[in-house]
Amino acid sequence: MNFITAAAETAVDLENISILNASIVAVLGYAVVFVGLIVLMAVVIALGKIFSAKKKTEEKAPAAPAAPVVAAPVAPVEAPAAPGTAGQLKLYDTPPKTAAMIMAIVADKLGKPLNELRFISIKEVK
Repeated sequence: MNFITAAAETAVDLENISILNASIVAVLGYAVVFVGLIVLMAVVIALGKIFSAKKKTEEKAPAAPAAPVVAAPVAPVEAPAAPGTAGQLKLYDTPPKTAAMIMAIVADKLGKPLNELRFISIKEVK
């Protein structure tokens, strides 16, 4: 007797299955799915706790002392700019596009027109 005929003889006849057997198979199927979902939920909760604990320990670790801030060289005092102009602007490690965006944001937050503000220099802090 080979494996295929042995499996065919022991297989459940699907046409004549009773309601009790069908109910048992359905309940076992549901149980397997719910146990899988519970295990998956436990894994996700455990990983969340691990990562949040890791984040808290990183926040509690003392930060490296900040490098002392070096003052930018003082520009010579020039004659006042004409009305409606912002005067000269020194950019240190800042692209002009970024400087324009910073000036526009500052003017918007202060609620003043850009020509009433005077920016002397913009330096990128690293």
